[in-house]
Amino acid sequence: MMTDPIADMLTRIRNAAMVERPFTDMPVSKVKRGLAETLKREGYIWDWQEIESEKVNQLRVELKYGPNGERVIQKIRRVSKPGRRVYSRAKDLRPVLNGLGISIISTSRGVISDREARQRNLGGEVLCEVW
Repeated sequence: MMTDPIADMLTRIRNAAMVERPFTDMPVSKVKRGLAETLKREGYIWDWQEIESEKVNQLRVELKYGPNGERVIQKIRRVSKPGRRVYSRAKDLRPVLNGLGISIISTSRGVISDREARQRNLGGEVLCEVW
């Protein structure tokens, strides 16, 4: 039994990037779709797609690498955990690495980056940081 599916998703992405895999698969959920869409909008992955399966549908995330094979996702870290939830208001969201990275926030309007949350003046649960 998995207690934190978002941490599992981030770990799969981190591990696949370390060994330079072109993509990684994981069980799909609504939050994971939102997380993948936010990573795509911010330019950290090429694309994502949902693959139909007999038992559980899979989410395939296509990882992005630079022209010389350098990883676009250097670090990806879970912030809010099941044992300790972290919430933040829009005005309290600070740029990650002086704007070189992003925080991904789960808001009432869906999963968005910290830049979008500040623009829309939305707060919520800080899911992870990517740089």
